[in-house]
Amino acid sequence: MPELPEVEVVRGDLQRFVVGRTIRDVHVLHPRAVRRHAGGPADFAAALSGGRLTEANRRGKYLWLPFSDNLALLAHLGMSGQLRAWPLGQPAAPHLRVRFTFGDGGPELHFVDQRTFGGLSVTRLGAGAIPEPITHIAQDPLDPAFDPATFRRALRRRRTGIKRALLDQSLVSGVGNIYADEALWRSELHYARPTETLTRAQVDRLVAALRIVLVAALAERGTSFDSLYVDVNGMSGHFDRSLQVYGQAGRPCARCGTPIARDRFMNRSSYYCPRCQRRPRRARW
Repeated sequence: MPELPEVEVVRGDLQRFVVGRTIRDVHVLHPRAVRRHAGGPADFAAALSGGRLTEANRRGKYLWLPFSDNLALLAHLGMSGQLRAWPLGQPAAPHLRVRFTFGDGGPELHFVDQRTFGGLSVTRLGAGAIPEPITHIAQDPLDPAFDPATFRRALRRRRTGIKRALLDQSLVSGVGNIYADEALWRSELHYARPTETLTRAQVDRLVAALRIVLVAALAERGTSFDSLYVDVNGMSGHFDRSLQVYGQAGRPCARCGTPIARDRFMNRSSYYCPRCQRRPRRARW
């Protein structure tokens, strides 16, 4: 699933590609793509037709495009969702779910989603101009309003494993499996370390590591292991070439040379260095 760097890349592309344009027509080709829109496909299309997109925003892994009357197009990419700039006359992608055309007659916006886990909806904006369905989503480590002290206190109160806490989008948003493993390796913390045992210095080191990893991934336009994550122009990210632990089981740790280990974790995997990130005596999963 795309994480903060990948979604931020798409947001930046949308800012350049669709902001300031007026939607002419919306064609919903698969109803599951708008299942989160309470009014159904016809209402979804009607609400957006004629709307002028004013900006592109992100909170965690969600994107939204405000257009009028305190409304916004809210998008979650899920496992394989793509928002693509599509030249006029070019054959559509096999898994096109929603097609947007614009009044200026320029390139279209296509929502392509092979696995149909992603989705679009029209929603009202709530407090802070955040879409109402995602007001519970926390700020991410790159948000200027992110407060490390508040995060530290909330983290210690969770009484869970540190990686499970990092994946909780109500605590800190945008961090998924890949970047959690990378930041934990950089901060030399085991994924099962109990949150209540973390010192202030360790949490500060973790926050710094998260920011370093996320900024580095952004510079490479995200991580692509297959064709399911691409940017608006269909290009892949290249941060997979810089991963230190994620997907590196059996390879030597770049810091100490110990082979990277892999454990099963929450129906996924955790990658870590057994020497640099020593398992705690009392682990929390």
